[in-house]
Amino acid sequence: MSGTAKKIQRPPKRNLHLETDAAAMHAWLVLWKAAHAVEQNAISSVSNLGLGLSDFAILEVLLHKGPQPVNVIGKRILLTSGSITSAIDRLESKELVRRTSHPEDRRARLVELTEKGKRLIECAFRQHALDMEETFSVLTPGERLELIRLLKKVGLFAAERSSRGVQ
Repeated sequence: MSGTAKKIQRPPKRNLHLETDAAAMHAWLVLWKAAHAVEQNAISSVSNLGLGLSDFAILEVLLHKGPQPVNVIGKRILLTSGSITSAIDRLESKELVRRTSHPEDRRARLVELTEKGKRLIECAFRQHALDMEETFSVLTPGERLELIRLLKKVGLFAAERSSRGVQ
């Protein structure tokens, strides 16, 4: 090489693994904080209707899916077996739901809305839907669809990863 050849400057070595982790950590932190803020809006909306979030979720499932076994409701709204039983007991004592025999499985019981429960959740659901519209009004319809698509993509991948036992 001649003395006039330029020395090639290499970019400083970077630990790409740490940069990727930092970006993923930042995305997780933003997601966590946003989910918490949206959840607080939902809790406020539902509590203004005189319901707790679990009670609202149970009534909403029954409104849209019809009578369901207790364990199915629990899985759907992410409550443990003990928590879902307590919540159903609480709603039953308020005469919002009732347990009935399962027509095909004599060992199982179905939970269904009473007329009082149906009136309450129909009204509560309408108001909650309006409150959530307000919470998400910062996004355009296209942005909402993109958010849903991306959250599903991450959620499904994370669930699949967890099911494989990947830490």
